[in-house]
Amino acid sequence: METPNTDRQSTAAETTDESPHAETTDESPHAETTDARWVRLRALVRIWVVVYEFLPLVVTYLRDRRRFLLVGGRRQVTVDQQTARAERLLDSLVSLGPTFIKLGQVLSTRPDALPGAYIDVLSRLQDQVPPDDWQEVSTVVEADLGPVGDVFEDFDTDPISGASLGQVYTARIDGEKVAVKVLRPNIRPRVEADLRVIQILLPLLLASAPEGQAYTLSNLAREFTETIREEMDYAHEAAMLREIRGNFAGDDVVVIPRVYDSHSSSRVLTMQYVDGIKIDDVAALDAAGIDRTALIRRLESAYIQMIIEDGVFHADPHPGNLAVRPDGSVVFYDFGMTGQVSEALQNHILDFYIGIAQDDIDAVIDAFVAMDALDPSADRELMREVFDIAIESFRGKDLDDYRIQRLVGEFQANIYEFPLRLPQNVALIVRVTTVLDGVAQTLDPEFDVIALITEYVREEGYGEEGARRVVESVSNQIQASAQSLVRVPPKLDRALSRTERQNLNAAIVLAGGRDEPYETLARQLVYGLLFGTGVVTTLLLLATTGDSVSVVAGVGTAVVGLLFVRSFRRRGGLGVTPQFTRQGLRQRRRE
Repeated sequence: METPNTDRQSTAAETTDESPHAETTDESPHAETTDARWVRLRALVRIWVVVYEFLPLVVTYLRDRRRFLLVGGRRQVTVDQQTARAERLLDSLVSLGPTFIKLGQVLSTRPDALPGAYIDVLSRLQDQVPPDDWQEVSTVVEADLGPVGDVFEDFDTDPISGASLGQVYTARIDGEKVAVKVLRPNIRPRVEADLRVIQILLPLLLASAPEGQAYTLSNLAREFTETIREEMDYAHEAAMLREIRGNFAGDDVVVIPRVYDSHSSSRVLTMQYVDGIKIDDVAALDAAGIDRTALIRRLESAYIQMIIEDGVFHADPHPGNLAVRPDGSVVFYDFGMTGQVSEALQNHILDFYIGIAQDDIDAVIDAFVAMDALDPSADRELMREVFDIAIESFRGKDLDDYRIQRLVGEFQANIYEFPLRLPQNVALIVRVTTVLDGVAQTLDPEFDVIALITEYVREEGYGEEGARRVVESVSNQIQASAQSLVRVPPKLDRALSRTERQNLNAAIVLAGGRDEPYETLARQLVYGLLFGTGVVTTLLLLATTGDSVSVVAGVGTAVVGLLFVRSFRRRGGLGVTPQFTRQGLRQRRRE
């Protein structure tokens, strides 16, 4: 939902009693169950409308892969061509109505699903649906709460805000001004019919998409279905609003409106009206004497708390959903889109923050892999450069245009094969980060969000925690290595004995010349035996004598150990063919 473009913004509030009308509606939270046949009939009609709208784009996409559909090579597509197609897609989504407008908004946050040119165009997509007539909207309010005149002291029938799924009005309860968010009449069966169309057409889309992109689109369709159904359930929004408000209880720089449960249901949400200056209205903020740098720090810190500490966050921080009070406190509107973060994901995000704070790009990449947001087989050098540029941009540094263009071209050429795999909540966090960066650039172009993250990591002592984890990991590896060195010589001796008795069979692929593999194997065996024996001997000398002899033995063992390690780094030697590579699994699946 988009809030009004004036200072008359509003939103929600604190709990009172349980609503006596919460269950009076004849709709379930997820569908208009009273007219399932109408949903099926609408889906049959809509499928032809949707196919008609998208067919030209689909044919164009297929021709990109096969110039003449059935034969011919790939066509090269320029950025300008992609932009033109994205504009056509934007028009189609708007003409198809609320469900597809929401779908376009979700797609605009998913660089793993669409090329960058599409993301840039779809990011302009806003709710462009004219408001419903009050006579139709009033039937929803009266069905759930009772006669409007009896429930509210006063009710302004002109909406102050409208979106594809609902509209917001102002009213009064016991003399207090409130905001009333009402779900559009009959929107649930319309959305359910469109979701059924998407489910019918999805297999056709997946069949023509590359394997990596098909995986992403399949997950995206499922997540979109869950998200839009939650947005149509105002009882769920009220619960999220109450939880997040409770997490900021006592915090006077973050304002979360309270909910009036007695005047709310699954289709009507009544909240405290809180006005403020729109957060991107720089002139009004300056006139009010608001410190813009302190304001963006306050906003970013609130999101760090929501994501890292609380585990639930407001996921739609565009300027229409954020306002500023005269005292500089930040007001959050519209909790229809929220995200939840598990403890495991919080730890991974914290590792990501620690990697940023310590300027450790490899740790940042490892955190993304751990979050299932990056395929482990992705080109690490490419991803290292991608993250390096991203972090520099968040630091507010000037970037080399040629470097960015080269990297973007290389990245987009590879993005559909494997790299990004954004689970729903990770995608929401990426969306939040991107939108907040836009807000920060508006308020203070010099703001360094990386410095804020670094400060947070250090203040909370997470930097030491990260170092402690590294020390523990290295210690465990050393301990495991020492145990292996004690066990390896006896095991190796048994293996050699079995070889001597001709009882040892090994299937290997020779990767060098005719004699080179055997020479390399012999060298590695000798070095391994000498190194293992040297470690045991050094430890015994240290335990029994402790004199210079043990030092000499230790130095000699270290030298042999270096030679042992180096023998594995040389080119050639023995090679094996992995049986469970991604390509191998694909081949087996095709066979």
